[in-house]
Amino acid sequence: MCSHVPPCPSAAAADREAAQTLVAQSGQGWSLLCNGVLLFEDTGELLPDGQIIAPHRPGPPARAVAA
Repeated sequence: MCSHVPPCPSAAAADREAAQTLVAQSGQGWSLLCNGVLLFEDTGELLPDGQIIAPHRPGPPARAVAA
């Protein structure tokens, strides 16, 4: 899919999110990357082979519980 030089990381690569954005629909919360990955606002991903990658954005910090 990618015709950039150097080429974008493949959808199977650990750094797949570094691929260039082809289409962004910020109102709908997703972007299509050059490597075919659908990247969602919540950091979840849908790979071209149908594999789902769960969101991996850090959550809010845990609150300390008073003893």
